Amino acid sequence: MFKTIKSDLPASIVVFFVALPLCLGIALASGAPLFSGLIAGIVGGIVVGGLSGSKIGVSGPAAGLAAIVLTAIGTLGGYQNFLVAVVIAGGIQILFGVLKAGVIGYYFPSSVIKGMLTGIGIIIILKQIPHFFGYDAEPEGADSFLEASGENTFSALLSISDNIIWGSFIIGAVGLAILILWDKVLSKKGKIFQLIQGPLVAVILGIIWYVFTKDNESLSIAESHLVSVPIPESASDFFGQFSFPNFSAITNPDIWVVAFTIALVASLETLLCVEATDKLDPHKNVTPTNRELLAQGAGNMISGFIGGLPITQVIVRSSANIQSGGRSKLSAIIHGFFLLISVILIPRLLNMIPLSVLAAILLVVGYKLAKPALFKQMYKLGWKQSVPFFVTVIGIVFTDLLVGISLGLAVGIVVILLKSYQNSHFLHIEDKSNGKHKIKMTLAEEVIFLNKGAILKELDSIPRDTYLEIDLIKTRYLDYDIIEILEDFILKAEERNIYMKLISKRGVVENPSSFIRFFNERPKSKISLS
Repeated sequence: MFKTIKSDLPASIVVFFVALPLCLGIALASGAPLFSGLIAGIVGGIVVGGLSGSKIGVSGPAAGLAAIVLTAIGTLGGYQNFLVAVVIAGGIQILFGVLKAGVIGYYFPSSVIKGMLTGIGIIIILKQIPHFFGYDAEPEGADSFLEASGENTFSALLSISDNIIWGSFIIGAVGLAILILWDKVLSKKGKIFQLIQGPLVAVILGIIWYVFTKDNESLSIAESHLVSVPIPESASDFFGQFSFPNFSAITNPDIWVVAFTIALVASLETLLCVEATDKLDPHKNVTPTNRELLAQGAGNMISGFIGGLPITQVIVRSSANIQSGGRSKLSAIIHGFFLLISVILIPRLLNMIPLSVLAAILLVVGYKLAKPALFKQMYKLGWKQSVPFFVTVIGIVFTDLLVGISLGLAVGIVVILLKSYQNSHFLHIEDKSNGKHKIKMTLAEEVIFLNKGAILKELDSIPRDTYLEIDLIKTRYLDYDIIEILEDFILKAEERNIYMKLISKRGVVENPSSFIRFFNERPKSKISLS
């Protein structure tokens, strides 16, 4: 792990600057104490990062859980009662890992995963543009189309012109220019520019700008447009920020419902992120998904015990890690220590960082996730890949992450059903000798109930006086539903003067009196022909 520290250390700094405002913003959007978001980020980095089998995934509080957390805190009677649900959710996730539920992650279509990455990239860009101009009505980390301020993603963009903070915009633009220059030019000029990352330089310039312009009316940046880390005055104040679960409320059935909801949603988001980060990883590492669920469960239990928000693996931080050259889990772990050390030692310095500079960093991350070339590439792959991709992207932009993925997955399933419908058989018209149609129907290797419609349609369209040859040589499995269709077709074949010949590994039979009897008479849900 330490062999790649030259790559992991610079990447961890970038991830730290991305994670800091997101941890605070998600806590604010969740109606939880601000410090709870930092706890989740620290635990997600150090604990989950250490236990996880992912080399480049980064965990922390997730925007997708913010609405659940906000509602749960109110319905469960307070934050300490809610923490009980977080601890239980962690235990349920560990159970998921033990039961090997991580295999679910392998069943998400590639087109949906690519759509998720692209949709998140677009959301990052759309949500960060207002912050870039100094319009900070919505907390950092929000990803829903409808915003807590009463606006939506696009109406917030229209409100920018009346709410520009020129100091924020100027230093944000300078920061963005530095990031682009660093990425496109300077990083290729020498090792020093690879070791010292552009985001660090942009943040330092942002702090300098704030210090030197705070007495200038037109260029100063108010505290509401800066990072806002809680500042404890003493050690007792610092430790007083931790909350602990009220386990006397564990008998409340609502707590168990919330716990299961958090465990399910957090596990799905994590598995989706694992698939996405593995796809982005230039070294193509494969993350063990069951181990990831165990790590996430342990992280959530610890986070809940000390007052933190629920944790998932998150794509924004993970993609920032990949884009910055992170090679091993050390990057995620170091970023967690940076969060811990900075909130203890330099909270006042952190509170001098303009949000617009951090928005510039996220704009670059978003652009790299949603490059225009990808849209062209997906379109060229044909409708079976492009439709689920575009539905996922649009769903994420106009609703939220989970709804968008659900829509894309639903469309992907429909595509699979259509492909299954089309691929159940091959119909070949050989000749029309002696006034008779000679048709050969070759069934696929596996024919299930989903293929009923296609086969029924083809059998029904066979004209009178036809010689029909049904080839089952390559068919390994045949659902009983299909056998029943063939059985019912015997009567129609007699009425239409259709002569049938059945060829299979069991033998050849002409005009069978019963397909059910031919396939062992006994009805089974699935009959093996091998």
